[in-house]
Amino acid sequence: MTNPFSTEAAGLQGRHTSERLFKLSGLAAIIFAIGFLAVMVGSIAWTGSGALRESVIQLTVDLGPDNVDPSDVDGASYRTIVRDALKASFPDVKSRKDRRKLYGLLSPDAALELKQYVRDNPDAVGQVVNVWLLASDDADIYLKGGVDTSLEESQRKFSDAEVSWVDSLTESGQTKRQFNKRFFTNGDSREPELAGILSSLVGSALTLVICFLISFPMGVGAAIYLEEFAKKNRWSEFVEVNINNLAAVPSIVFGLLGLAIFLNFFGLPRSSPLVGGMVLALMTLPTIIIASRASLRAVPPSIREAALGIGASRIQTTFHHVTPLALPGMLTGAIVGMARALGETAPLLMIGMVAFIADVPKGFLDSATALPVQIFLWADAPQRGFLEKTSAAIIVLLLFLVLMNLLAVVLRRKFERRF
Repeated sequence: MTNPFSTEAAGLQGRHTSERLFKLSGLAAIIFAIGFLAVMVGSIAWTGSGALRESVIQLTVDLGPDNVDPSDVDGASYRTIVRDALKASFPDVKSRKDRRKLYGLLSPDAALELKQYVRDNPDAVGQVVNVWLLASDDADIYLKGGVDTSLEESQRKFSDAEVSWVDSLTESGQTKRQFNKRFFTNGDSREPELAGILSSLVGSALTLVICFLISFPMGVGAAIYLEEFAKKNRWSEFVEVNINNLAAVPSIVFGLLGLAIFLNFFGLPRSSPLVGGMVLALMTLPTIIIASRASLRAVPPSIREAALGIGASRIQTTFHHVTPLALPGMLTGAIVGMARALGETAPLLMIGMVAFIADVPKGFLDSATALPVQIFLWADAPQRGFLEKTSAAIIVLLLFLVLMNLLAVVLRRKFERRF
């Protein structure tokens, strides 16, 4: 006869084994996901760290009266002065082809840098001085160890002559690497060593301001009406279903809607933060409405009943008692929606914010681009130097997204009330 206690013990042991296996599989999935995320972010950060350092080359330039007129320092040919300094450093370079390569060791902006140096140091006029000038993208990559010199010269962009010139400058202490503040203070540029994210950051900030000013009041107002005042009928159910469906619509559809309405119909300025913010507001509205309605539902019915019981009207109950208690959740939903809007690219491409914008926008109607669009443009650029800039811009974008999500958590914990 079978012992019922042994059968029950075997079944209990089997259930415990299944539970342990389920826990281990869940833990393994979490570890795998965290590991994959760490590898991805780590690889991007490793590649992008190079964008935070720039290479500079020291040249001995002649700012004597033959080259710079003390009464008209802006009228001097600083490009010629820089080239003469390079030729003086390497007098053996004679052919036009080699001299073109020699001049390419410096950034095209080197002449402007020298001009700014003279403006900042007027006492240097009439003297021979040593000046640090920005290296070109190719020279910068070589100085960072990004050029495989074991390859044949025909298989790499940096020639043997350029390698020997840079090595000679390095041996004489005329090259160094320093913090690349241009990455944070410059706008976009065709030259990788000059490109920065300031214009795209300002464009993203202006766009998000418009998005928040439109989507938050409208989203909260719609949520309050639907949850507290609207009658529960077929019409309200139809609206609720469509709001939920809009939250899942691909973002590029909102871009097409903005292109058709805001640009083609109303004729608003193309590539402006105003239009970009309006398009992102349309995309963010469903998220804010859904989060706000969930926050309103989380307020206990006793709060409403108590307010109504002491003679408060529906409006007073809603705005004096219910909404303040639901506000932390509303703010959290708004910040999460704004974080999603910050990382969107497709709708902004449709309204023309993909244009090359070097200047920092001064207002909501100026042409601008956004940080995700800037990343898209740099990722498609052929120059190798933009690879570092792309990865660094991605890290900056991720930091902003993390900060916005942390802000949402902090606001919820600070203002949330437990019942």
